[in-house]
Amino acid sequence: MAWQPVIQARLTRDGTCHRRQWFRYLGGAALAGGVLGWSDFLSLHAAELKKRNRQCILLWMQGGPSQFETWDPKPGHRNGGPTEAISTRVPGVKLAEHLPQLAKQMHRLGVIRSVTSREGSHPRATSLMHTGYLPTPTVKYPSLGAVVAEQLPNPQCELPPFVQVGRSGPNITGSGFLGVDYSPFSVPQAGQMPENARITTSAARFRRRLELMDQLEEDFAREEARQLVQAHRKLYRKTARMILSEQMRAFDLSQEPQSVQQAYGQGQFARGCLLARRLIEHGVPFVEVILNGWDTHADNFSRTPQLCRQIDRPFAALVEDLDQRGLLENTLVIWMGEFGRTPRINPRSGRDHWPRAFSVALAGAGIRGGTVIGSTDAGGFAVEDRPVGVADLFRTFCKALRIDADHEYMTPIGRPIKIVDGGEAVEELFA
Repeated sequence: MAWQPVIQARLTRDGTCHRRQWFRYLGGAALAGGVLGWSDFLSLHAAELKKRNRQCILLWMQGGPSQFETWDPKPGHRNGGPTEAISTRVPGVKLAEHLPQLAKQMHRLGVIRSVTSREGSHPRATSLMHTGYLPTPTVKYPSLGAVVAEQLPNPQCELPPFVQVGRSGPNITGSGFLGVDYSPFSVPQAGQMPENARITTSAARFRRRLELMDQLEEDFAREEARQLVQAHRKLYRKTARMILSEQMRAFDLSQEPQSVQQAYGQGQFARGCLLARRLIEHGVPFVEVILNGWDTHADNFSRTPQLCRQIDRPFAALVEDLDQRGLLENTLVIWMGEFGRTPRINPRSGRDHWPRAFSVALAGAGIRGGTVIGSTDAGGFAVEDRPVGVADLFRTFCKALRIDADHEYMTPIGRPIKIVDGGEAVEELFA
């Protein structure tokens, strides 16, 4: 065929051709050769855009949020405390009174009230809920963000594939054995340009300096250090590509209209959610936005409402904004922490760690809005219906993101590791 040499020229290094590239070049060549009409080509291109790679936003609630004060209130039961329930846009579904804006977005949300785990330690549970695996001394498992960055690359995106917004705790897992290419790019404060991400000279002079560095490193490379030099050059080239890119404007929230900024609300988490949407628009595969402070062993009933006010409006605005921009269809939004809080209220008016039964909320990427999966008993002690384990949860993430959960990585010690070990996706969540 006339376009065969074109396709052959566009093969990747491993001899394969990415699906999007295949359609792009096949469609363009067919159009040029008169095989397709212009309307046929546009239809083909539109169909391929609908199948484009998925993206993911994780809203991470560091410390373990109380399910009783968020997604699974128990009004009238002594374990429920003073928290009342409010109606949502979905008939029969109620949320805690502290989430009025999210109640209006319930038709876009899927809530799992029956997540269950055995891990009640912050470090181990944080690792488990980020990777799907408990930590071991021999294998550093990659977090969901690193897996998504590796599995769903976007060649057109010049920004890091995994961006972490907010100050993370010491136990949040990074790229593990996937290596530095998929490590999270940290943005401690949304609304500020990333540190050390601006050149201090002209672009032309900056490029000349990079060329000079390559020349200086060549002698070192010849002295049996070729692999080390190549890794160093790869890192520098990726960094240079990023800081010279026009896409860096994604980090500048001042470019957003005041009406949009006001819709998300005030505070670091609000700015983080707005930044997440901008990064998704620019093609970043995975963004994690962190809110600390959920470890409410004391004063739960004063602290949790304050925390809910920080997430309610921004989370609701994020989901609505993504939907209105046509991004929610391909973007999975996850809200979760490492575990839930105890049904019984302790003497300090707090709730302690409770992994046996807690809640996770999802939206987008095929998640059926207005859905509630599972339930807990009257006192919130245990899962009463449709238990969802951590492996089930990660299978669900993979299904939404169109990632093969059984894909195997080979670790540096020669051990094959699946993205998810066991479990079944929660099929009821999908339309």
